[in-house]
Formats: sequence, C-alpha cells, structure tokens
Amino acid sequence: MRRLNLKASLKALTLVLALVLSFSIVALVGCNNENGDDVEVNGGDTDAALSGTLTIEGSDTMVNIAQAWAEQFMDENPEVMITIRGGGSGAGIASLINGTVDFSLSSRDVRPSEFEDGEAAGVEIIENTTSYDGIAVIVNPESGMTDISKDNLGKVYRGEITNWSEVGGDDLEIVLLGRDSASGTFAFFQEVIVGEDEDYSQSMRNIQTNMGIVTEVQNNPGAVGYVGMGYVTDDVTVLEVDGVLGTVDAVRDGSYALARRMLMNSDGVPTGLAAAFLDWIQGPEGQAIVEEEGFVPVN
Repeated sequence: MRRLNLKASLKALTLVLALVLSFSIVALVGCNNENGDDVEVNGGDTDAALSGTLTIEGSDTMVNIAQAWAEQFMDENPEVMITIRGGGSGAGIASLINGTVDFSLSSRDVRPSEFEDGEAAGVEIIENTTSYDGIAVIVNPESGMTDISKDNLGKVYRGEITNWSEVGGDDLEIVLLGRDSASGTFAFFQEVIVGEDEDYSQSMRNIQTNMGIVTEVQNNPGAVGYVGMGYVTDDVTVLEVDGVLGTVDAVRDGSYALARRMLMNSDGVPTGLAAAFLDWIQGPEGQAIVEEEGFVPVN
C-alpha cells in the first residue's frame, strides 16, 4: 500500500515539473517579438527614430551655424524637418514669447524686460548656451589701422572721433557701419563699447547683416564695422582691441573684451525632439560644427 502511494506521488511530482517547464517556455517566447528580436517586458519603450518639426528664429549672427546644425541633424534623422529664420535676436525672442517658434537664437543675453514679458505670457524663457563668439572690429586695409583702444573705439562710435588720423591711422574720414537695432550684436556692442547709457553716432549706417557690413568695409577705405568672428574675410583688417586680437583662444580665456555667449532660448526645459536637437548641438558633432563655423565650443 505504501509502495503504491509512493509511486502515485512520484507521478504527481513529474506532472508538476512538466507544467512548470511549459510555462517557462511560454514566458520566454513571450519576451520576443514576431521577428524574434528581444524587447523589454517591464513596460519599457524601445528606441524609436526621431521625427517631427522644429522652427527656430532669431540672431542673424547665428543663422549660418544654426543652418549647418540643422542640415547635418536632418541628414542623420530623415524624418525631422527644421526651419531656420533670421531677423535678429529681439525678433526671435518676441516669437518665442508669442509661442510661434520652438527656439529663439540670441547673440546677447535675454533682457530683464523680455523675461518679464515672457512670464506675463506664461512662457518661462531658459537660456541654453550653444557656443561662444567674439565680435571682430574690421576696417579697410587702406585706413592704416591695426589696433585701437576700447575707449577710443567708443569715441569713434559715439561720433567724438571722426578721422583715422586722430587715432594713428591715415588721413581718412571715418565711415561708421553698425547692425540694425533688432540685432543682438547691435545691443551687445552698444553696451560694451558705446556705453549702456550712450547712443551711437547719428552718422552710423545700420546694416542688416554681417556680410553686408563686410562688403561695405571692403569697398570703402574709411569704413569701420563690427561682425561675428565667423564672418571675417581676408579682404578686411581685424583690429586688436586694447592690444588683444579677437581669436578663438582669446575668447576662450576671456582676455578679449568683445566675447559673448551664443544662445538657443526655449520655453521651459526642452523635451522630445527639441531636447534631442539641443543635446546633439552641445555634444561632439554639434561642437565640431561650432569650430568649423569659426565660433568657440562650449567645452
């Protein structure tokens, strides 16, 4: 009788083990998709290709570099479309506050009044640094100028010095060129060189783009202008300011007076595609483009 019970118990144990093994096999199969590839089973998502659209507007100084970022990023992510527009730092920040863009490009810091306007509109403006830049002061080679003090440069742009001979150059009337008032470069140069509470000379010609200033300086012996370092050509002379030339190294170590941040401002902390694009810009590939375009990397 005991032998019979023992035999029955062994059969029952064998059946239980077989059922456990069957359930384990089913569970393992359930962890694969129909193509046999492993997938996460704890509610995780698999990596998906990026897709969607971004609209970016603002600083004309940053348009070229932003376009270069966008083109390479779109090459790597064919389902992404990024639109880049210029118009000036102020215009881009206004569009961000109005909710019509994903990022605004800014070659100057966001002003307190703009932060206040954003807050009133329910927009939390966050400044995201993408690179650094130095503003190059350029003259026509025929001016005879190679360097100028920061103080004298301010006097030139306030109209207090009107001939290059007054600051060591040739006897040529100075022709002042500057950016338009919507430009971040206009505002930054005014604050650092002209004087925050001072005005540009009324004789200054306002030029909409960096390349427009470069072209005018090339064609006019007495002209002086200021542009982003990445726009300098061999046909103009870049002035030292207080004995320091605006180079990448001088911008990086802070010795150059006209160094500044290049910003992509967002409404709150970027998420989704916007976050992926910003991370890519601040990473190795985006920063390699920064150097190629004549700007200074953040790292």
